[in-house]
Amino acid sequence: MINIPASIKLVVDMIINSGYEAYVVGGCVRDTLMNRTPNDWDITTSGEPEDIKKIFEKTVDTGIKHGTVTVLTQGGQVEVTTYRIDGEYIDNRRPEEVFFTKKIEEDLKRRDFTINAIAYNDIDGMIDLFDGTLDIERKIIRCVGNPNDRFNEDGLRMLRAIRFSAQLGFEIEKETFESIKQNNNLIKNISAERVREELTKILTSSHPEKIMSLHESGLMQHILPEFEKCIGFEQDNPYHIYNVADHTLEAVRNIEKDPVLRWTMLLHDFGKPLTKSFDKKGIGHFYGHGVVSESLAGKILSRLKFDNKSIKKITRLIRFHDYRMLASEKSVRKAVAKIGDDIFLDLLAVQRADDSAKNLEIKKEDIKKSREIEKIYYEIKKKQQCISKGEMKIDGRDLISIGITEGKEIGVILEKLFKLVVEYPEMNDKEKLIDVVKRNRKHG
Repeated sequence: MINIPASIKLVVDMIINSGYEAYVVGGCVRDTLMNRTPNDWDITTSGEPEDIKKIFEKTVDTGIKHGTVTVLTQGGQVEVTTYRIDGEYIDNRRPEEVFFTKKIEEDLKRRDFTINAIAYNDIDGMIDLFDGTLDIERKIIRCVGNPNDRFNEDGLRMLRAIRFSAQLGFEIEKETFESIKQNNNLIKNISAERVREELTKILTSSHPEKIMSLHESGLMQHILPEFEKCIGFEQDNPYHIYNVADHTLEAVRNIEKDPVLRWTMLLHDFGKPLTKSFDKKGIGHFYGHGVVSESLAGKILSRLKFDNKSIKKITRLIRFHDYRMLASEKSVRKAVAKIGDDIFLDLLAVQRADDSAKNLEIKKEDIKKSREIEKIYYEIKKKQQCISKGEMKIDGRDLISIGITEGKEIGVILEKLFKLVVEYPEMNDKEKLIDVVKRNRKHG
């Protein structure tokens, strides 16, 4: 028996009491069987949208063409979708049309994976026509019916299989995986936004290393060809115990499940295969790889239609990921001023994740130093020392008030004063700074 929340159960019961069938279905059933908390609850019913709208006072036509009505309850919103049969898929993305049906069997067999094709209500119990419950027990991702049909209907399902594998820690069943390999070119028909969403879910899962399934299935050549060059690429350097791809995946695992940080770790060394050189001792070096990786990351993120804010943050973190500083207040102030207060703590986390994926015998001191730098940063904040231009006790209006009106000159002077107060925090005082400007102009 599944414990359905009261507000959801009320919707199911009201539909049944009005003479229609109704079940909770899909991911919510799967998650409950796995003792996970569902993100949302979906209901499937024999009632058509107009029937459902008559039963409930408050509804929204969210996807009425495809049979979906959102019912507004005291416990929140719940999507109610009519049993349906999908029409022909022409573009490997979505059906041209859908047909309503009165048979739940018809609805369940159009779904992607067996673990998502289980329905339940308290009267009939579990309706599991494709052994989804057994596949949950066996920890297997398996298509409903013929996998070639499922992937030809919607090419994104290939990525979804890998995503569920990463999120749930499941293996993809052999026939299903072989079908992904056979149909991997279908991913080219899928929008960048949908691909990005699935990749992000893989990266922020408990098993981000499952992204290697993209390589094994042939999907990666279509989505992230730049990563292919990192696979098996040796670093030939005592600081490293992994090749570039294995180091990358270890670094991804070593950072919190934040999308921006996980994408940063994935992309931070993509420039290495393009920048490798050897010294006289045969040791590998990657001079300038941060700048090359930053450039590649910008192109990849734009290609995947990321928002500008995320692109800017990820590329900045990559640019500075090898920037090192001393564990002193002055060095940390200068670093924050250069890098930006908004990303400084994230950069320290990126550097620790990066170092943790190297030769720990050599890098453990750097990780320890990073923690010291973090403490110093908080001390600087506590002392209210100036580390960003917004914290300066002087601005352009103050300079105008003493007769400096040229915009370009104001900018140059403020930049010099910022460097001064970062170097000497006690100088961050309006009168002192105005005095400095006046003296410099006098002797100018």
